Amino acid sequence: MKNLFSNLRGDLFGGITAGIVALPLALAFGVSSGLGPSAGLYGAIFISFFAALFGGTNTQISGPTAPMTAVSMVIIAGIVAINDGSIEKALPAILIVFLLAGLMQIGLGLMGIGKYIRYIPYPVVSGFMTAIGVIILVTQILPSVGYYPKEDDEFVSQYKPMAEEIILDNILKEEAGEGILVLEDFEETIKRAGGITQDDMIKEARTLAKNDASGVIGTIKVLPRALQNINWLELILALSTIGIIYGFKKITTAIPSALVALIVVSGVAYGFGFDYRPIDEIPSGFPVPNLDIFTDFKLGSITPYIFTALTLALLGAIDSLLTSVVADNMTKTKHQPNKELVGQGIGNSIAAIFGGIPGAGATIRTVVNINAGGKTKLSGMTAGVLLLIILLAMGPIASQIPAAVLAGILITVGIGVMDYKGLKAIPSLPKDLSIGPIKFSSEVTIMLVVLVLSSIWNLVYAVGVGLVIASLMFMKKMGDLTAERSDVKTLEQEKGWADEANFPKNLKDKVFIKHIKGPLFFGSTSEFQALANQIPRSASTVIIRMDRMQYMDQSGLYTLEDVLIDLLNSNIEVLFVDVLDQPRYMMERVGLIPDLIPLERIFDTFDECITYLNNKTIKQKAEASA
Repeated sequence: MKNLFSNLRGDLFGGITAGIVALPLALAFGVSSGLGPSAGLYGAIFISFFAALFGGTNTQISGPTAPMTAVSMVIIAGIVAINDGSIEKALPAILIVFLLAGLMQIGLGLMGIGKYIRYIPYPVVSGFMTAIGVIILVTQILPSVGYYPKEDDEFVSQYKPMAEEIILDNILKEEAGEGILVLEDFEETIKRAGGITQDDMIKEARTLAKNDASGVIGTIKVLPRALQNINWLELILALSTIGIIYGFKKITTAIPSALVALIVVSGVAYGFGFDYRPIDEIPSGFPVPNLDIFTDFKLGSITPYIFTALTLALLGAIDSLLTSVVADNMTKTKHQPNKELVGQGIGNSIAAIFGGIPGAGATIRTVVNINAGGKTKLSGMTAGVLLLIILLAMGPIASQIPAAVLAGILITVGIGVMDYKGLKAIPSLPKDLSIGPIKFSSEVTIMLVVLVLSSIWNLVYAVGVGLVIASLMFMKKMGDLTAERSDVKTLEQEKGWADEANFPKNLKDKVFIKHIKGPLFFGSTSEFQALANQIPRSASTVIIRMDRMQYMDQSGLYTLEDVLIDLLNSNIEVLFVDVLDQPRYMMERVGLIPDLIPLERIFDTFDECITYLNNKTIKQKAEASA
């Protein structure tokens, strides 16, 4: 507790500054997610406070971020779609998924997974981050021009026949569940169908229209209609916001330009009485827990989203720990990755209970905090308290913010979150793969696959596909490299290692040496399998040098066993030199040592192996002369 207040003035100023920066982004991310501005604000309040309190990075400021919001948007849209387009009906299931993601983060931290997050390949992260930018940028075009598909009557009318089919289908499903779907009671179906009103069909059609126009593909489909129905006031408000954000940065960076744009454009729009579209109303008063997530809990409602929740947890972990590294570099400190994951998980879990969207460590807000003097956890807790005070004191005022202003803020976020470093490197990365005459870069391929699939298909699955492709390409490269460096030649054909220089000349044509210069795993087994065929039947001995084979998996183990059996059946003696601990353990477990290779044929050094061969030669000569 003493350390918590050791930098009171700097932490208070840092936290207040970071909280001010977080305010417009929290509102904007809440709107973008589909749950409304209050969900973004609740997420920022609770995640910032509790992730700072329990986390492992003293200067980290946490809250809703672009990547977490983009994945949350997918989850929310999917659950709302299967709940007849009703946010109220879908909310408990949505918040349970967010709560599950938070609990998973706690589990990841307790299991010590934090140190492994750095193994996510850069091309996957790069493609994902750029896709986040594309998704945010494209999906904010419609609100920035003031076009809302579900309010376009001509567009909605296309979905009325489909809406009627869905409503009738729902009636049949309800009757099937009630057990009255029999021929005698078919008049009940007709009676219920007759009760369908025009308002019911329009409501369902609007839901269908909204869903069909969501996401990148949906936005592109309705873009021509949007451009024909531009609300010029909304567009001017959005463009003014974007202009102020970029323009004010050139004047000074001491004051957050997004906050300046929010206050100025909203103030002008409200002060002059413009007929603009405001954001959803922000509830006044202290946030209350949403207990429906426990009372209305149904396992079946979240089962399809368990993998999605895990992805959300992993994404939050990556996002937070990358920010922790930035904080370490700025403050010359060392964060605790597993403790940080526990803190983020606690913050996200509590935020979910109160109806907030999930978040992670936010790089910009953390940098602002450090530059403003923040050094301890008190700074992150202060940011959360400040946002709570703003909610309690200014909720009704914040509800008057134009929706187009937040769309403008999000467009700048989308532009800023893209990985330009990765995009600029595309022309210069080596083209290490080829299909016929066409050569291409594996790194670029992975990045583009993740980028395209994330943008037009599914963020969660795209990352999984990217990881699989990256793993397969890595294994192929390692296998090719191991095979290339581990060819089998006589000493006269191959330049031996330094300790092989004095190898007896009379043995050079009979003894072959196999240098294994890397791991023997399933990616390199096919090339290694050819070893027995590479060695002529005139050979008497094969020396397998394992000095640089640090690792062997089960595939490599059984491939080695097959090769040894083939060589021994050809009356070729096999000697091992310098078997390292892990491969030796594997071979001993299956009896390869000593059943196939006795202990007397395993040597710690190559010199010991030469001595064995010399003694054997002397013995053979003595026996021949006798």
